Amino acid sequence: MKQSTSKEKILKKVRAALLQKRDNPYLNMEETSLYLPFTEPLEIEFAKQFSAVSGKFIFCEDELDLVENLILLADQFTLRKMYAWEPQLKKLLDQYDFPYYSTDTDFDKADAGITFCEALIARNGSILISNGTPMGRRLAIFPHIHIVIAYTSQLLPDIKDGLDFMKEKYNYKLPSMVNLITGPSRTADIEKTLVLGAHGPRELFVFLLDDSIATKHEA
Repeated sequence: MKQSTSKEKILKKVRAALLQKRDNPYLNMEETSLYLPFTEPLEIEFAKQFSAVSGKFIFCEDELDLVENLILLADQFTLRKMYAWEPQLKKLLDQYDFPYYSTDTDFDKADAGITFCEALIARNGSILISNGTPMGRRLAIFPHIHIVIAYTSQLLPDIKDGLDFMKEKYNYKLPSMVNLITGPSRTADIEKTLVLGAHGPRELFVFLLDDSIATKHEA
């Protein structure tokens, strides 16, 4: 009689185990939180985590304060070619005569891209973006500086909450590109030295406005 090999014995045990029905010992797994609850407001938690990954966070009291901070930033970095493509964002900037490029003319010489976002993730200080808005794919990636304008109503605790929000917003037909940005582009592939801006923006800014004060933008 042919003896079973060790492999066949193991496979036989696996098949037998798969045929046995057992009750799920972790019925409440989905409701079990993987993280401790937040001890501070979401905007404070986001600012802390975002700063920890080399992001620059600026809280703005209103839209005028936002534009004044944009002017200061443009002077600080000598930004001359700043691009904004989203209609609601252009409308906001136009109200205060802030200069920007609204087309892709000379885009290869872009100093900065100004965009809205889908959401801000407080847990890890990340920015959720997609190409479902007129910003497209390039504006958040190509310029050396990426400036994100967001509102406190877009602050969400975790990545799961951000994806659930997007599913509802887009009626479960997500855009072809959904990206989570956590700090400026970085790599340590070259001689294990950390380099910012290797594959994207080397500077990342978030200007956060309070919806209860600022005029809320419509997505």
